[in-house]
Amino acid sequence: MGFLYEHSANLVRKLYDSRIEGPPILDAAEHFPDAMRFATAWHTIRDEAMAMAPQLRTIPRFHDIMPEQTNISANDGRDWRMFILKAYGVENPRHMALCPGLAAIVAATPDVLSASLSFMEPGKHVPAHRGPFRGVIRFYLGLSVPKLPDGRVATLLKIAGEEYRIDEGQWLLWDDTYFHEVWNHGDSWRAVLLLDVWRRTMPLDMRLLSRAVIAAVGAGVWLRGTD
Repeated sequence: MGFLYEHSANLVRKLYDSRIEGPPILDAAEHFPDAMRFATAWHTIRDEAMAMAPQLRTIPRFHDIMPEQTNISANDGRDWRMFILKAYGVENPRHMALCPGLAAIVAATPDVLSASLSFMEPGKHVPAHRGPFRGVIRFYLGLSVPKLPDGRVATLLKIAGEEYRIDEGQWLLWDDTYFHEVWNHGDSWRAVLLLDVWRRTMPLDMRLLSRAVIAAVGAGVWLRGTD
């Protein structure tokens, strides 16, 4: 299954790479003008994420949801847990109800195809990898971010060779089909909001193909479930 997933992902990636160009870091005004809806509500989103702290170990690890991601999720004995509210257009009603503030913003933002709260254990390293699908872009919002003794952000996001330390309330919009990796060098869990956002600037044929891909993946999510 893992080989078939990677083979299919590579075919999709090559097709999109040949038709859609762009830098790793994207301008929100052009690509996701609704970014500020989430940025200005980050305190509310953080509080909802932190309310899950007592039950953190019950939230599935990424590879529990997608076994195809075992090599980047179960690689070092440290947890990377994902609380998924929406995946490729398919909502999880129970999870949405547990985060009403975030859910309301997601519901009011049609370009958001997926929304997850990502929890990363201290010491966790997600190895370099790249997403398969340039039809969506990634929004990353810091919620609860550990610090180093010198006060610097302890979590590091590396995208296309450039390093970013994103603090609480800060955000980044980027193309996750570029190679990226993540470290949590802190002594506490890192929590961030991850959104997959519809890429607005695509040729017509890629827009039509993207809608078909999203519908197919969404159907798979519905069959598999997000719990």
